[in-house]
Amino acid sequence: MKYTAILALSLISMPLFANNIHLENRPDNINSDEQKSTKEKAIIFTAQSGETVNAFEGIINVPENRENEDSRIIALHYIRFPSTSKTAAKQSPIIYLAGGPGGSGINTAKFNRFPLFMAMREFGDVIAFDQRGTGKSNDLANCKSSQKLSIIQPTSNAEYFQKSRLGFKECLAFWKDQNIDVYGYNSRQSVADLNDLRQSLGADKISLWGISYGSHLSLAALKDMDQYLDKVVMTATEGLDQTIKQPKRADLYFDRLQQAINTQAEAKAKYPDIKSLITRVLQRLEKEPLELMIPVPDGKPIEFLLQKRDMQQYTSALVADPNRAALILSMYKSIDEGNNQPIVQLLSSVVSSGDDNINFRTMSMLMDVASGSGDSRRKMINEQAKSSILGLHMNATMHLETVDPSLDLGNQFRIAPASNVPTLVLSGTLDGRTYPQSHREATAGLTQRQFVNVKYGGHNLFMSSPKVTETIQNFMRGNNVDGEEIIIDLPKF
Repeated sequence: MKYTAILALSLISMPLFANNIHLENRPDNINSDEQKSTKEKAIIFTAQSGETVNAFEGIINVPENRENEDSRIIALHYIRFPSTSKTAAKQSPIIYLAGGPGGSGINTAKFNRFPLFMAMREFGDVIAFDQRGTGKSNDLANCKSSQKLSIIQPTSNAEYFQKSRLGFKECLAFWKDQNIDVYGYNSRQSVADLNDLRQSLGADKISLWGISYGSHLSLAALKDMDQYLDKVVMTATEGLDQTIKQPKRADLYFDRLQQAINTQAEAKAKYPDIKSLITRVLQRLEKEPLELMIPVPDGKPIEFLLQKRDMQQYTSALVADPNRAALILSMYKSIDEGNNQPIVQLLSSVVSSGDDNINFRTMSMLMDVASGSGDSRRKMINEQAKSSILGLHMNATMHLETVDPSLDLGNQFRIAPASNVPTLVLSGTLDGRTYPQSHREATAGLTQRQFVNVKYGGHNLFMSSPKVTETIQNFMRGNNVDGEEIIIDLPKF
């Protein structure tokens, strides 16, 4: 199985950059209110829905690594949707920061959240930004290492982690051979990109709107360039020291999920104890992995050995949102009852009949490894994993952090920001990837934070209810929404 196939499922202020990366306040260059950069061109933007809107496509050129005076220059692409407000010239541009890391802001506008992008135009120009190494801003070669993981033979966790580390080491060398500066792909470089984009747009300040890794980047910006920030909106908040998730908090998530299931009589009868169900199936897979035949589009069915680790990884990814949690729970119930067909159908979409080399997506791996976790947090995670449901397999990069310690941004980076920039935090109670307690901890130093609880909301809650959009609009208008609660519909479990 390709490593990337597994990972695909797992969707006090200080001067900027103690290590020689600085914000340059270059003179602004505005040609007109409509055409703000000489590198922009007018386009008709078409969403997947078929809706169209006038927009501008722009590029900014930035150093790949601002600490390297010989750095190559990379092109970062964005789409600017002009404000619909009559006072647009006085408004701060709003930059959308996609999650992942690795998500494309431009694709988000096209495929997922076009109505919300259009609604946000009331408050300023809205920028769909492809961060470095993503979407149209990606000129990076992904890496296929020589390390292989058999899909038909059992592999111990120790061997799995060791092969992953060896594969990552190979890929670091490969990327360097491809003239990719691996030390340029971290959140601090991306914060400097945001400042360059701000100046290219001719704006005194910008507002940020981010999800998941996009919230992580927003927090880094609040720490390092809050003097240039107007407002911030974030959901699925991932703190600067929360790239590596706590296994015990995942266990608490399953308790909240059970409480939600218990509100549906039929679901409560079907899933009286989901933690016991999951534990029972995982223990069975640990003792006796399932031998399956997986149909694939490009050939005859292939053999696949479903191990405990595989199921933990799939679970970690699929519990992000309630509807996907319902899917993975149905997998557990079917396996528990001796019916393997549902899990076979799921695996048919992620198992490849090609090679089983360990692969890495460049930007995604480097960004998470750079944010890192630090020795004390790794020790805590390892201890929690011993008795938690998902163990170490909810975290894809922790075991890679020691391969090249110079990639790590360090403990100073991971200190939470302290800022008075108005910030809205939308927190989903059924977010299975980042957690309500973590959301509060990550933003505790924001003195003008407004916290809105989204009951039954998951990781991707921006489009989960019209009330979410209304709440964001109220916040952007300067209203106080702190302490409000939005209740969204639960899927049928």
